[in-house]
Amino acid sequence: MALLTLVLAIPAGAQTPVPARPSYSGIYPHLAMFNNEGECGTGAVVPFADRLWVITYAPHMPKGSSDKLYEITADLTQTVRPESIGGTPANRMIHRESNQLFIGPYVIDGERKVRVIPYTQMPGRHTANARHLSDPAGKIYYTTMEEGVYEVDVKTLAAKELFPDGNGTKNKGGDLLPGYHGKGSYSGFGRLIYANNGELSPLAQQRPDIESGVLAEWDGGKDWKIVRRNQFTEVTGPGGIYGNDKPDSDPVWSIGWDHRSLILMMLDGGKWTTYRLPKASHSYDGAHGWNTEWPRIRDIGESDLLMTMHGTFWKFPRTFTAATAAGIRPRSNYLKVVGDFARWGDKIVLGCDDTAKSEFLNKRKAKGNLIGPGQSQSNLWFIDPSRLDDLGPAIGNGAVWLKEDVKAGQWSDPFLFAGYDRRALHLSHGTGEPVTFEFEVDAAGNGAWKALRSVTVPAGGYAWVDFPEAEKAEWIRIRPHGDVVKATAMFHYTNNDPRKAGVVDPMFAAIATPDAKTYSAGLIRARGENKRTLHVAAMQVEGDSVSDVGYYELGVDMKLIKVDDNTAHDYVKKNVAIPKDVLKVEGSSVLYTDDKGRRFRLPKGDAAFDRLTSSGEYRICREVCTERDLFNAHGTFYELPAENAGGFGKVRPVATHNRAIFDYCTYRGLLVLTGIAGAANDPHIIRSEDGKAAVWAGVVDDLWKLGKPVGIGGPWSDSEVKANEPSDPYLFKGYDSRRLTLSQSGKEAVSVRIEIDLTGDGLWTPYKTLEVAPSAKVEHAFPPNFQAAWVRFVADKDTKASAILTYE
Repeated sequence: MALLTLVLAIPAGAQTPVPARPSYSGIYPHLAMFNNEGECGTGAVVPFADRLWVITYAPHMPKGSSDKLYEITADLTQTVRPESIGGTPANRMIHRESNQLFIGPYVIDGERKVRVIPYTQMPGRHTANARHLSDPAGKIYYTTMEEGVYEVDVKTLAAKELFPDGNGTKNKGGDLLPGYHGKGSYSGFGRLIYANNGELSPLAQQRPDIESGVLAEWDGGKDWKIVRRNQFTEVTGPGGIYGNDKPDSDPVWSIGWDHRSLILMMLDGGKWTTYRLPKASHSYDGAHGWNTEWPRIRDIGESDLLMTMHGTFWKFPRTFTAATAAGIRPRSNYLKVVGDFARWGDKIVLGCDDTAKSEFLNKRKAKGNLIGPGQSQSNLWFIDPSRLDDLGPAIGNGAVWLKEDVKAGQWSDPFLFAGYDRRALHLSHGTGEPVTFEFEVDAAGNGAWKALRSVTVPAGGYAWVDFPEAEKAEWIRIRPHGDVVKATAMFHYTNNDPRKAGVVDPMFAAIATPDAKTYSAGLIRARGENKRTLHVAAMQVEGDSVSDVGYYELGVDMKLIKVDDNTAHDYVKKNVAIPKDVLKVEGSSVLYTDDKGRRFRLPKGDAAFDRLTSSGEYRICREVCTERDLFNAHGTFYELPAENAGGFGKVRPVATHNRAIFDYCTYRGLLVLTGIAGAANDPHIIRSEDGKAAVWAGVVDDLWKLGKPVGIGGPWSDSEVKANEPSDPYLFKGYDSRRLTLSQSGKEAVSVRIEIDLTGDGLWTPYKTLEVAPSAKVEHAFPPNFQAAWVRFVADKDTKASAILTYE
């Protein structure tokens, strides 16, 4: 609910009721944080000394910025600490022996006295802290994003440089280790472990599949040792933000990824072990490493820890070791970009990266000439712990091999096998003879591997492997019996979607339907000039016409006020205009052509969107979470990764809304929509006093409540089809009930080959061939566990044909 009074059960006796403040879906607008730079992400969120401490960061500011240190009390009073010096910090650690919180360049004691380590003394983008290897009671490590390592005396705060920060080197990235863009560090087993998640090269800004990142360790001597050359982020252990209690025996975990899947590395007993997990979202990909912010594994006051990685909230057992590698489970998928989180009283507080002025590399023609936000800003998101299980239904896909040569008998990395209702595997290879693949499972996560079954794939062929519910285990691994050329083993997992088609949560009751004759619309944008308001160029839709109403602004008090500012009004209408001709409604589907000229087709929703789409009467593409877009096509919202993270090939549906949503953007951490038809007393609706302008306010993850993704359409609709010429790709991913109807009106039977793209990168493989008689219809229901990214069709003869997919 919106506009509620939240009471936080804060430890240490601070049981102060929170006064009524505007609140929408757990977002308090007055807590929004701003800076003057191109991004304002939340770097750390830590409860300490009866307060919640928060820092924000700007992009690449190793010597300071306009970002602040925030102190928040139990009644949600926010204080900007005068000691603030900004920068790009995301480090945090509570040092038990001295009872101090180290957060960014700040050191806070139990009496809330703040001391500062100036950037002149310790330059760099502070990314993590770790306990000292030889003097943990008296010193602490700071690591930076450009490989700087300092040891700091916890009493005097004197900083000693152990390895220089790379911003002072010629290439600005550091010469110590491969990779770039440091993230986590932690100590254990006599080692300091450090992770970076990117590569400093022009190619890394274009291709997500190149070699990138590193996980490395240092034993206190001269040289570092590379553990694995992949992209890694969080490094932590069961001791979490305090450091491990038993550094010589407690495990250390690091989560990362490559273009295949997520990678979990664990140091236990002095030995590294590798596991792989599926990705829900590909918006976090990108070889440069910029799209992840700071994934975390952290205590939230439950039996399991919480892990954030690639769009999934995960249960992560605090007892996870080599002998007890069991219990990692997906909780739900989410859209927000989360930089840190903590349990505070009875709430989970997530620090987000919401609105970046620069939008970085996330540009595409679908946005038209849309200007970015006027000022970078982010906010905290307060949720009940149960909400972690009640966002988007968990899906995931990932590979152990992608078109790789594999030696006979070579086991793959273990891949997660538990936690999903529907599981399947795509196997293919390019070897000139049949290949048998053997599966083993680790049922309990204790390393006791047992045979599951074997599958023989024809020469140069493909096989789909369905895993029934009865086949249970924590992990699965695969090996070929012979040498294999271009082997692919791609897992696709989904959980059952409890949402119903067409059933929209009442919180969206005021949003206009596409057949509405009249409703309030408008163009919106977060304003700059440090005004911290929302531009609203209000409009009124009457039938087929859209007319101006006036210029309004929304402020921190969430009152929509008419403002006499013709210059601002004209600016919004010019620079926030909705582009036309982004989508084409053709036959039974929606055609989108990306910036590279690639054609993709999407399902259709309500028929009224044919006109609204063709006339350009709704926003189609906009960044609403930093470095990823929300794509709105014919009544369905999609999550769209940046081009450098895979682009449109990696798109996934979020919800089918079938609502006339005119425009959308983020402001003070809120998702704001226009296209309002009624509900004067709706708590999510903010209406002007004159009644002529209105917006909806909530959070981006409310969109899951619009209903499950559905639609109908296909790449052929009474289309002239050429023999052996593939159709356009048609979206297949993210739908859970799919039927195909094939028909053709030629004079003889036609064989139609169904091909699937396993990854979204154009890895096409034949799935099935169906014979279609003249003027006949052939139906095919895809198995419930079958998933892929895209589907297309190839006929063996010229004909006029239809290929219609119904997603229910």
